[in-house]
Formats: sequence, C-alpha cells, structure tokens
Amino acid sequence: MTPAPQLLTDPFLQLPTKNSVRVVWFTEFAGSKNTVMYGEDLQQTVYASTTKLSRTREDQNSRVGKQSQNGQVYQKPVKRDIWRHEAEVTGLNPGVRVDYRVMSVQEDGASISSDVFTLASSPKPGTPLKILLTSDHQLKPMTAANLQKVVETVGRVDAVWFAGDLVNIPDRASEWFDDNRGGAFFPGLQGNARYEMEHNGVKVTYNGGKIIQHAPMFTCIGNHEVMGRLARRRSLDDEFNDTFPRIAAQKLYSGKSLIDNSFNTITYEEIFSLPQSLEGGKKYYAVSFGDVRLVVLYITNMWRSPRLDRQVQGRYQEAAKDLNNPENWGYGQIIYEPIAKGSKQYNWLEKELNSPEFQQAKYKVVMFHHPPHTLGDNIVPAYTEPLQMIERDNAGNIKSVRYEYPKNADYIIRDVIPLLEAAKTQFVFFGHSHLWNRFVSSSGMHFLETSNVGNSYGAAWGERKREVPIGFPKDYTAIGDPNGLEPILPTISPLLGDDGKPIPYIASNDITVFSIFDTGTGTVSSYRFDTRKPDSEVIKFDEFKLF
Repeated sequence: MTPAPQLLTDPFLQLPTKNSVRVVWFTEFAGSKNTVMYGEDLQQTVYASTTKLSRTREDQNSRVGKQSQNGQVYQKPVKRDIWRHEAEVTGLNPGVRVDYRVMSVQEDGASISSDVFTLASSPKPGTPLKILLTSDHQLKPMTAANLQKVVETVGRVDAVWFAGDLVNIPDRASEWFDDNRGGAFFPGLQGNARYEMEHNGVKVTYNGGKIIQHAPMFTCIGNHEVMGRLARRRSLDDEFNDTFPRIAAQKLYSGKSLIDNSFNTITYEEIFSLPQSLEGGKKYYAVSFGDVRLVVLYITNMWRSPRLDRQVQGRYQEAAKDLNNPENWGYGQIIYEPIAKGSKQYNWLEKELNSPEFQQAKYKVVMFHHPPHTLGDNIVPAYTEPLQMIERDNAGNIKSVRYEYPKNADYIIRDVIPLLEAAKTQFVFFGHSHLWNRFVSSSGMHFLETSNVGNSYGAAWGERKREVPIGFPKDYTAIGDPNGLEPILPTISPLLGDDGKPIPYIASNDITVFSIFDTGTGTVSSYRFDTRKPDSEVIKFDEFKLF
C-alpha cells in the first residue's frame, strides 16, 4: 500500500512584527495549493509562496528511509527535492493568540493538513515572556529529552534563541527533517521526535516538545551551519570539512564561483526567515521582542582537530601528505566573517549598539556562537586569523606548515567585548563547547553557555586539561577560562565533583541542561534532567538576575 501523504514538518513561526508573523513548513512535493487557515473557526485563509531548497542532498552517511548503515541506499551525494512554503499572517493584535493550521494539496488533489496550533505577533514592551535559550542540538542523544522537559517544566515558551550548531551537516536533508534514528532538528522542536534511550535495560522514547509551532525562533550561525567547497569530495561530511578561505579561493579559482569554491551558508539561509541587516542580511541582525533588544552576530570559525599528529590536518598544522598541494590545505581554524575592529560587521555592531532601539531597551542581549569565556575546549586557540608559518629546506621544499594564534589578537576579547561593555550590554549568550557554565565581568555583564543539551566533551577544570601545544602557556591555556574570568558556582543546586565539592559547570553525557529567560522578572534560570533516571524531577540548579 502507498503510505498516506505527509507534511515533512509541522508549521513553525518566523519573523514576527507588531501585527504579523510568518508561517513556514516543508513538504517533498511542490503542491498545487499551500495555505494557512487562521482566526476564529479557521475562517481566514492566506496562500503561501513556495520555493525549492537548492542544495539539500543525502549521501552514504545519511540515516534516512531504509538506510540504517553506510552506503545501503546511497553511495554518493544525491539531490533530494524539498519544498518550503511560507505565508504571512497579517492583521494581528499584540498579545492576542490566534488558532491556525496549514494545508498542502498535492498535484493529484490529495490534501494534507497539520494539527491546529496558535500564533501571535511580536509582543509589546512590558509583556512578560519566557524565552528558551538553547544551542548545539546536532542530533545528539539527549536533545529530544531536553526539549520534552522544557515543555513539561515551563509550558509554552514565547520565543527560542538558538546560539548555533542546529545540525551537523547543513546540506544533509535528513538531519533537518527525518533522520531515522529519531533525533532530527525539526521533529525535536516540534514534539515529533522518536529518540530511544536505554539505561539499565529500561528503554524510554522521547518526543521532544511542541515549541516552534507556537513560538518564533531566532538563530545564529555556528560552525555547523557552514558547508565547504561544493561537490569536490566524495561525501557530505568531507564537503562540510572542506571549507577554504575566500582569499585563497580567489587565487586558486579565478573566474569561478567564489561561494562554491570556499564556503557557504546557503541551506541555512534558505530554511529560515530571519530579521536582516542591510550589511549582513540574515547572517547578523538585530531585533526587538518585548522588552528585549537582541543582537545576533556571525562569530564562528572552522573547527579543526587539536591533535599535533603530523598526519592530521589540524588547528596547528597541515597534514604531511598535503604539504606540496595547497589546494588540500585547511588553513587552520579560519574565521568565516570578519569581526575585528574596522570590519563591516564590527562597524554595523558599533552603530547598532548606539541606536535608540538598543540603548532604550530594558534588556540588552547579544548572541553568537563562539565562546568569549568558557571551560570548554573550543575556546583555545584564540579567536583570531591563523598566522601561517612555512618551513622549507635548503632546496626550497616545504618541510612543515603550521599556524599560531596570538592570544592578544583575540577579536572577541580585544574588539567586541569592549564595545558591549561600553553599551551596557547585560547578557551575552553563546554555545559551541557542549557544556553549561557562566561568568560575570567586573562591570556586571553576564555570560552564559548552555549548550549541554545532547552530549558533552568535558570541561578544562581540575585534573582535566585541554589538548594544546606544549611550551606556549601564554597563548594556549590548558585549564580554566583562557580570558581570565572565574566560573560562577550554580546558585541553587550545583553538582558535586568526585571530591564531594560543588563544581561550577555541567559537562555530562547523562545530564541534559536547558535555560529560560523570564523577562517579567529579569531572571535567567537553568534546569537539569538526569536521563539515567527517567522518572526523576527536573531540577532548577541556577538562577541569576539581569539589572
């Protein structure tokens, strides 16, 4: 029997204004008619515009349909046709929620409708809101449990702030929509996940939470939203890892597409409708939402291995086999969008921080992906352009290519943070290192990383050190926050270390964390749930207040 037609996702909300909001959903057919029905008894209708995603593919490493092992169905990247539908619902009144559902009609006349959800326009200043702070989902094991516990603990949230790394490989369609292990991006945030976890022989299936059907989501670009050179490698994983500096691409690929031969965020930008800046488009922007002015920056670089093995293309060196082939170099942890003083993004940020919208906002918040302060591994080396050092023998042959990252040239600490401090920013939110920890500057600016939603790689604390080059303690810090702040001990219920003493972080592959910003009280609360104990309570373990 032919299965009944399905929507690929439930609808979700994007780009609210004071009297409108966008409704977006996806299907695997273009449809002869795609509509949103809304209002009392769903009597009003608006038609959607439809576009086709241009780069979504599956490959030998996908887990989709009947492919549960590498290469069962796909032996190489294959185009997957997916259509995006977007309709703008207008005439809304702030503070009034409205029922809606979407419907897509196939070319053969068969229609598919979603369940009924609620939408609303952008809230007025003074409206108390609960905002979910999250990042680094990446189909990780605890993500569905995390999102399910959000809804069970706090109910419906009013918005989602997502600090990057939504999936692993952005052009792999199934990671967004229907990975058959049950943890794809949209199902998790829409309560349609089917992720099974097992502890002590007991299996529990987590479904995520119905969140973005009712609440708009504002995202920023992390390193996992960026694809590398197009179709140059045999798998999508290899293509993702093949990002290449624009300057080097201009020299090597003169006359060819710079986007296709360096790096791109095409799929990410095609999927989401976000606020846009004139200078940065969707890549960096600012938006007012209730009492908050949220500034979203494009601060991320290519993650490369910290290993010092000469066979590895890493943070600190090129692989020995590629020394004489610069087209295969990685160029270290390249930065995708300049943020140093004088850059286009920096100048835009400086202007935004001085704008009436930012200055007059009750809460001034900045979100980006790369950490300014963390106990995680990914803050080392410094966030700066790699300094390339080529060693040659007497005959001129290349013996080694290595990279240094002077700590005093860290663009976030040297250039961005002083701007944020001067503008009296209260709160900086980020991700990347897959743990929970927070910090406060001497001026009272709060820093929160709450990215331990699905797994963790540990914290550089106590006896555990980061993997860093030997002999350069000035530039490569093995333990603690390299940028000089002490982590804050959770204020309510910190976890205990092996010595029985409280620890200032959560870095666990069993305990998942989420955070909620309550604009009514100005508090940011963090919660943890131990997936080893499915019947246990969610515990609020930390809370701080923005002033």
